[in-house]
Amino acid sequence: MHTQQLSVLIIGSGGREHALALALAGDPAVTRLICAPGNPGTATIATNYPVNINDPRAVVTLARRLRIDLVVIGPEAPLVAGVADAVRGAGIACFGPSAAAARLEASKVFAKEVMAAAGVPTARSRYCETLAEVEQALDHFGAPHVVKDDGLAAGKGVIVTDDRAAALEHAAGCLPVVVEEYLDGPEVSLFAITDGLTALPLQPAQDFKRVGDGDTGPNTGGMGAYTPLPWAPPGLVDEIMESVVEPTIAELGRRGTPFVGLLYAGLALTSKGLRVVEFNVRFGDPETQAVLAALDSPLGQVLHAAATGNLEEIGELAWKPGSAVVVVLAADGYPGTPELGGAIAGPRLLGSDDNVHVVHAGTALDAGGRLVAAGGRVLGVVAHASSLSRARTDAYAAVDDLHAPSLFCRRDIGAKAERGEISVSDAYRVNSTLTQYIGDVAEGDAGEW
Repeated sequence: MHTQQLSVLIIGSGGREHALALALAGDPAVTRLICAPGNPGTATIATNYPVNINDPRAVVTLARRLRIDLVVIGPEAPLVAGVADAVRGAGIACFGPSAAAARLEASKVFAKEVMAAAGVPTARSRYCETLAEVEQALDHFGAPHVVKDDGLAAGKGVIVTDDRAAALEHAAGCLPVVVEEYLDGPEVSLFAITDGLTALPLQPAQDFKRVGDGDTGPNTGGMGAYTPLPWAPPGLVDEIMESVVEPTIAELGRRGTPFVGLLYAGLALTSKGLRVVEFNVRFGDPETQAVLAALDSPLGQVLHAAATGNLEEIGELAWKPGSAVVVVLAADGYPGTPELGGAIAGPRLLGSDDNVHVVHAGTALDAGGRLVAAGGRVLGVVAHASSLSRARTDAYAAVDDLHAPSLFCRRDIGAKAERGEISVSDAYRVNSTLTQYIGDVAEGDAGEW
């Protein structure tokens, strides 16, 4: 890898951005780190600057003033607003897709069109602009019902329910929507870094969307995650890259909207084979906190290579042995109206001296300088250890060391995986093998079978 010194600007203020800052700060090539606007956590390892993250001109002005070499855009909203286009237009390297390519997350309908054109396996779906169309689609696919807001919804724009009335109520509040068939099987999150041609996979992870233990309650932005997946079938990452990531990137390139940045594929390993649940166009939260804790490659150099079209020079990414877990602490009331202002105290809040660290997602300092809750998801407690069991034990011990009476967390992040209770159906394995065989026949490589 090259050893160019890098001055890096991270756009955003949440847990994902704090995790990115921690990983970037560990890259010896990153000599200056700025977060805009950042949070109390990022302030301990970077310099925070105020900025309107959705204003392309404001971001460019800040990047120029600070003589930034690489801009890393965390959240989806500035990407959809065209911030990456403006930064690149100013001649500054930027990790993050154009507004046109970011439609992959901003519009479920666009994502379905791209997948259909690229031959990417996904759930059957119907686009609905009226409640009458929603009713017809619900009846067509049957229960469990899956209804998704067509636009950005910060990870909370979907309902999965057996209750038809609840599905209709959700749809009524966010038309137009996409109604999909329900996908069985365990879910997987896979991130891929790409420069529009080359793509490098990160370690797969699994996150927990429901607010309560045992996957109960409403969907959230994510209550925790772990990586890697001890139950994942052999060759899973290669299969995802070959059947999902690479065809999607190629199709966007054919459309004249090359994808430069982080493509996040949310997938289900169903009885019918691999299926895409959703695409995001940025690092996912909270999986990023766990995945980057396990990364051993220098992140700044990797992201700069992607942003400058040189990713093929990087080679495979390196990973630390063992497992990483993140447990999210959310404010009481989340994902509804969170209780803000609750005081937070305890070790590791503004630093780390062992295998555990705390990522700030929704924190602030009050007038007296106390750390308080300032959002729905407030903290992420991250542990990396030799095994998933050890990582879980260390993460929850650190959670219990905190004094944060207005916060709560799930107590079962990674528990089923630790107990060996997650399995992939034999039907998935058969269908996956068959899909690979058909692909090889089409490419003239069936002789290997």
